[in-house]
Amino acid sequence: MGRRSTAASGSATADAVFKALADAGRRRLLDRLRVKSGRTLNELCEGMRMSRQAVTKHLVQLEEADLVVSRRMGRKKLHYLNPVPIHDIARRWIRPFESGRLAALRELKDQLEG
Repeated sequence: MGRRSTAASGSATADAVFKALADAGRRRLLDRLRVKSGRTLNELCEGMRMSRQAVTKHLVQLEEADLVVSRRMGRKKLHYLNPVPIHDIARRWIRPFESGRLAALRELKDQLEG
């Protein structure tokens, strides 16, 4: 899937990311790509408790959510982590909640020290 630019498609992208992250097997694949990006399907299948077909299906969902990007290098197809959608989710859904807590802690600190 290509990049989307409208707000409505941004919501659809976030939905796809949340759906992709909802599965423990897909999160494990992302963790493995975070440690070493540019892995082949065979490398990703090693140590996974699922069939090659299941890993392939998970990779398709991760690619649809734009969390994984695949590139052909000769006869090999390499899979790379794309952290941008996760960063976007964190910026939209996590950071706004952190700022309130930090302000409250700063205020408490000032009261205790004042």
